[in-house]
Amino acid sequence: MINIKVGRPLGRHTLRKSAAKAMLGFTLIEVMLAMAVFAIAGVALLSAASNNARNIGHLESIMFANWVASNQLVEISLATQWPPKNNLKGEVELAGRDWFWQQKVIKTTDKDMRAIVMEIRLKEDDELAVSSLMAYVSKVEK
Repeated sequence: MINIKVGRPLGRHTLRKSAAKAMLGFTLIEVMLAMAVFAIAGVALLSAASNNARNIGHLESIMFANWVASNQLVEISLATQWPPKNNLKGEVELAGRDWFWQQKVIKTTDKDMRAIVMEIRLKEDDELAVSSLMAYVSKVEK
């Protein structure tokens, strides 16, 4: 025995409603929320890129200042005269910039040894040094 169920035939009107429900797009609120998420992500990416660019310039200045300080300390260690007790200052050009250095000689507990602090600045009257290196030199007897 075969059961045949007779019901209301599917008309064009019924098919249109179900197809229309399947083809609905995003609502205005969903689109606005997606735009807000992308806008926040974009601002965060721009902020991170800006911070990286600023840090690269600062790190470059520190690296060159360390080179200047190292070069000045090598010059002092190669000099045959005992370092003076007074502070010396000077200017050096490196990487297209002028660097101002200041040498501070500090007495140590050993009378034949001195500590030398080399401070590097971008401007002569800057309060804070970009870099500061310390080295110890000893008196060489001839």
